[in-house]
Amino acid sequence: MKLNYDKKSKDPSYFVQKGYRNGNKTTTKNIVRIGKHSELLKITDDPLAYAREQVAKYNDEEKNGKVTLEVKIDFAEKIKLSKDLVSSSTNLNIGYLFLQHLYHDLEIGSFFKNTTKNSKITYDPNTVNRFLTFARILYPDSKLGTHQHLDHYYEKPSFNYVHILRTMDLLEAHYDEYISYLFEKSKNIVKRDTSVCYYDCSNYYFEIESPDDDYVDEITGEIIKGFRKYGISKQHQPAPLIQMGLFIDSDGIPLSMCLTSGSDNEQTTALPSEKKLTEMFKGKKFIYCADAGLGSLNIRKFNSMGGRAFIVTQSIKKLSGTLKEAVFNDTDYRLLSSDSEVSVAFMKDFDKNDLANRIMYNDKIYKIVNADKTTDLGLYEEKILKNGKTKKVKAKAVVKQKIIITFSRKMMEYQRFIRNRQIERAKVLLKNIDPETYKKGPNDVTRFIKRTSSKTGGKTIDNYVLNQAIIDEEEKYDGYYAIATNLDDSAKDIIAISSQRYKIEDCFRVMKTNFSARPVFHQNKERIIAHFMICYTSLLIYRLLEKKLDLNQTHFTVENIVETLQNMEVANIEDMCYMSTYTCSQVSTALNTVFDLELNKKYYQPKELNKKVKKILG
Repeated sequence: MKLNYDKKSKDPSYFVQKGYRNGNKTTTKNIVRIGKHSELLKITDDPLAYAREQVAKYNDEEKNGKVTLEVKIDFAEKIKLSKDLVSSSTNLNIGYLFLQHLYHDLEIGSFFKNTTKNSKITYDPNTVNRFLTFARILYPDSKLGTHQHLDHYYEKPSFNYVHILRTMDLLEAHYDEYISYLFEKSKNIVKRDTSVCYYDCSNYYFEIESPDDDYVDEITGEIIKGFRKYGISKQHQPAPLIQMGLFIDSDGIPLSMCLTSGSDNEQTTALPSEKKLTEMFKGKKFIYCADAGLGSLNIRKFNSMGGRAFIVTQSIKKLSGTLKEAVFNDTDYRLLSSDSEVSVAFMKDFDKNDLANRIMYNDKIYKIVNADKTTDLGLYEEKILKNGKTKKVKAKAVVKQKIIITFSRKMMEYQRFIRNRQIERAKVLLKNIDPETYKKGPNDVTRFIKRTSSKTGGKTIDNYVLNQAIIDEEEKYDGYYAIATNLDDSAKDIIAISSQRYKIEDCFRVMKTNFSARPVFHQNKERIIAHFMICYTSLLIYRLLEKKLDLNQTHFTVENIVETLQNMEVANIEDMCYMSTYTCSQVSTALNTVFDLELNKKYYQPKELNKKVKKILG
């Protein structure tokens, strides 16, 4: 701050003047009126010296974080007219600075610097990737929508839409390198627990009417399969899909991902992805954990070598007759909590409403069955025929493994509750069933309906009744669950590891629901891959933030954290300062404790926020 007055005036007015730099804009404002020369003569013999003393006083106050400002408000002043079609908020988000802290710690800027050091690009791909990543977490939108709202961030980054597309091309060109780089740098932020690696696949749909065509090379006859293909969707989405395979660690933090055509068998994605993972780990041992759909014989064989191990869900319905007999043979079952012998019959019959049985109701019983010499586990492997096509054949190889069978009364009650509701819906359907639309699905309520035909007077009449045999068959498996593994650890430890598979489902939920990773509107394969690389980076940064909060003994939902970051906005007060328009909450307090950014003040000077940005970016 400095003294400002008209040196040519005989009776000048003295002001404390302050300069402001707000982005690229620099302004000066008289923030305090000290008084006119003639007025100050009444209190001092040297008004100029007195005014300089006042300026020095204000400078000292500013050093201590206190500044007194005089703001004149003209309630008749109009908002400046703009050519924009829609009015927009002038508030600026500063909550993204917490995400920026982690983005910088991942040293992604160095990655782009190294990959572009020999190129002649004139834009900064790191800045583009930075804000595409933040937008995916805070304001998920199309790439064009993200570009149109860049001025919502405090930094107000400036780059063209074409720079977004070029950055995406750059990302895709360095796919494997980028994924490995993120893993290596993430180890410097939090300790990565890779003792168990969870794997699963999920589909993402596209708003297009037809799938991509396959390309056949005229010279070699090589078939290049289209990327977006029809496939099985849990949401029954009638649209072309692509498939994402995702590996996470024991804390639910992403390790690696792969992208394949939506029509590919998900089991074929596991081994190529896992081989890349072993390269990233540089030979470090780990346990592969997945559901039954990703536990083929080839996958189990691969994870029986190199010091690796596997824990995969095993379908009881697909077991051989001998193993099924062992499951339902009510002997050798033990209580998981105490290892004492308990029968399935007792678990099914005790009074669940008795408080004395509440501990038992929440407990499980288990049995271990050796399956080393058993070949019929309902597993199949791919066999390449002479014509080059592949065919599924029943697996005959022997893999060292055991099956842990568990029974839970609580799970049995839940499964029967769900089925009873479905049966009631089937009964309603029977009252007015339309034979023309009747189709029996494996998971639909129509599976409980049986059609019988009879001839009367030369005519065939169809009758529909409830299929009690199907209901009884399904009830046999209620409460039962099985896990196949080659580990010698205790059943309790193995079950505990398998129970954490929900974390990978949660990762897909976050990407699809919170980060709006679908539907995807890109047409170019390279851009599609880059889109999911951005989603992957966003998920990694979010999970790292969540982990750092957990280490601080503070736990919040995704919705709590994202909403807080979205709401952390400031309003520009005449370019002199910024006023917080958000409240101090448990989430914001925890974030400030972990990252020490001090974004908990009511007012900020522009230079203060600029210093924070500069400090984060180094």
